[in-house]
Amino acid sequence: MSPEQIPDLQDYGPEHLDAAFQRLSEQLAAEAPALHTPEDREQFRLHWLGRKHGRLKLISDAWLKTAPSEARKALGQHFNRLKQQIDLALETETVNGQARALEEDSVDITLPGIRPALGVEHPLVRTMIEIVGIFQRMGYSVGVGPEVETDYYNFEALNFPPDHPARDTQDTLVVAKQEHKPLRDRLLLRTHTSPVQIRTMERQPPPIRIVIPGKVHRNDAADATHSPIFHQVEGLCVDENITFSDLKGTLDHAMKELFGSSVKTRFFPSFFPFTEPSADVQISCIFCGGKGCRKCKHSGWIELLGCGMVDPSVFDSVRGKQPGYDPKKISGFAFGMGVDRIAMMKYGISDIGLLYSGDMRFLEQFA
Repeated sequence: MSPEQIPDLQDYGPEHLDAAFQRLSEQLAAEAPALHTPEDREQFRLHWLGRKHGRLKLISDAWLKTAPSEARKALGQHFNRLKQQIDLALETETVNGQARALEEDSVDITLPGIRPALGVEHPLVRTMIEIVGIFQRMGYSVGVGPEVETDYYNFEALNFPPDHPARDTQDTLVVAKQEHKPLRDRLLLRTHTSPVQIRTMERQPPPIRIVIPGKVHRNDAADATHSPIFHQVEGLCVDENITFSDLKGTLDHAMKELFGSSVKTRFFPSFFPFTEPSADVQISCIFCGGKGCRKCKHSGWIELLGCGMVDPSVFDSVRGKQPGYDPKKISGFAFGMGVDRIAMMKYGISDIGLLYSGDMRFLEQFA
């Protein structure tokens, strides 16, 4: 609205103020009956109450600039009453010449409601829960630990000396500005959940049966089968007279629970710094039943996890806090498997990146 459209007010006496605001009230009353739609009401509101160019704002500014101080109180009272009239016009509608309050949007309780979408477990979480549940039914408890670890718990206590070549196979993400600390105290993102095994043995004397699910980190280039973030489930069993046969029986039962009773397992010699002897575990191909297909590279077998008998040096690293871990009296086995790989096998996922993309089109398939 331009300044020339603003009514002039030459005199601020009570009679002139009453007359000026009476004219504004009449204009308002003439416009109010035409308010039929939400769009009409919004235009009316902007015309009268707009913050920058609203009619009330412009008139108020123009009149207050020239008003003597003794007239400003009366001006304010008139403007407040006019503002109330504008608000009332916005809250009422005219029907057959009669003004009535606007009806609020009502809810028809006889109509069917909108059913909220229920969340479901992420395929990784679902797979992890399934694996952990298998071992819980065998009497294992669940262990947890920090994702930011010290070099001691992640490597040294697990028989990784500083120059051990196995450290090179776990390209570690380290916390910056740790060079001033001794090597064993430097912080890093854990490369496996094995540090929880050490922490648990330091707190608890044998016997121990724990399964450890969790997120781990390695500096791997992302591709269809690798990610710098992935998940593991590891297990540890320590007691008197634990043998490799106990390990084989435990994992054979777990794989049958996970993939079906027809699945077979076989063990091949391997190497891990914290177990001796160590083994890689293969299962018969769940896609072809062991006949040979592209998934198993026509071998009939799929390598799935690693395991072995706990190395005595690992027990030695915790004996300072728990003397009961004497390798001459007790023994144990440990194992570890990648949750992401198992989830991809179970659900036919070809790219690990889909598990971390947050794409609802992908995740809704598991609802």
